[in-house]
Amino acid sequence: MSDAILQDPQDPQDPQDLQDLQARAARLDAEDPLAKHRERFTLPEGVVYLDGNSLGALPAGVPGAVADVVHRQWGELLIRSWDESGWWTAPERIGDRIAPLIGAAPGQVTVGDSTSVNLFKALVGAARLAAPGRTRMLVDATTFPTDGYIAASAARMTGLDLVPVDPSEAAAAMDDRTAVVLLNHVDYRTGRLHDLPALTGAAHAAGALIVWDLCHTAGALPVGLDAHAVDLAVGCTYKYLNGGPGSPAYIYVAERHQGAFDSPLPGWNSHAEPFAMTPEYAPAQGAARARVGTPDILSMLALESALDAWEDVDIEAVRAKSLALTDFFLECVAAYVPAGAVEVVTPLEHARRGSQVSLRTDGARAVMTELISRGIVGDFRAPDVLRFGFTPLYVGFADAERAARTLGHIFG
Repeated sequence: MSDAILQDPQDPQDPQDLQDLQARAARLDAEDPLAKHRERFTLPEGVVYLDGNSLGALPAGVPGAVADVVHRQWGELLIRSWDESGWWTAPERIGDRIAPLIGAAPGQVTVGDSTSVNLFKALVGAARLAAPGRTRMLVDATTFPTDGYIAASAARMTGLDLVPVDPSEAAAAMDDRTAVVLLNHVDYRTGRLHDLPALTGAAHAAGALIVWDLCHTAGALPVGLDAHAVDLAVGCTYKYLNGGPGSPAYIYVAERHQGAFDSPLPGWNSHAEPFAMTPEYAPAQGAARARVGTPDILSMLALESALDAWEDVDIEAVRAKSLALTDFFLECVAAYVPAGAVEVVTPLEHARRGSQVSLRTDGARAVMTELISRGIVGDFRAPDVLRFGFTPLYVGFADAERAARTLGHIFG
């Protein structure tokens, strides 16, 4: 069910309407305290990039950092860099840099592997932590497909019944049979933000553990993992965290669970004494027990450099700008796009909106292709959704106005 259909637009060709919205965009950009951070990114001239919820833009310092890793750390220091360049400790060191962005204290986040691999570790680990006699794993029925695939496999491995539920009905479905609940903080298609505090509380009231997928919220809005007593969480780093294509994901294991966390993928990197090379496995202490094998150092250290873009950035300010940007974009779409041409599927209420706007329309793939040809880069989700991601560190209000105006021209 959609949340709104745009009605009664202004004439997109009215010069006064264009001037008013463009003037407002210029004023909002001039007043924006985050606008200066756009300089921290390398963006193509003339392109409005609204696909940072799929792949973040390139932080300006990454090329030099990667060159140093390749030429000096690898090329000159060679194997010495595991110690001298801090390669071995990178997963936890970088995890501690991500932690404040998701509301976690140090020592609870480790970086490495993909989101899918970390989700498998989290779900099986959560099932092994669950109280005996629990028989069900609840999973977001609208989830990104790989989460569903991984959940089904984890449920089979742990002997649980997989129960798909709409997040709006998840709390009612939690009972004394529930062992684990897996939910996405934001729906990747619609941008719908789910109530992490309330749903976490409902899971705990039912005696279950909860795992959150933060792929579409980390770096876009406050999460508050510690404040809301989340058990485990996973997320990627190549969207709002701008870590680069295929950059390693992360896993959060709440400190209270770390001593009993039993990873289904025990590897030598998570061994208490990895270089003892013993046949018996003894898990490391802390978040490091969620590691598996040798970290991907090149992409790991590219991510570490990318996180420099977050220096002195307040995530609350990011959230405030995100909501202002998406509000303004929706206003511009209403002004420029002919009535009935698009349907807004992203919730209008701030408490239910992530950092994207999704519009449903006929021929969405062709519309997005045309937008991209005109320098407006969003993305398409089958069968009929145009998706626009707003990354507050480098997207401005003039970008939002131009994107909506160009969309109006295509439908005009």
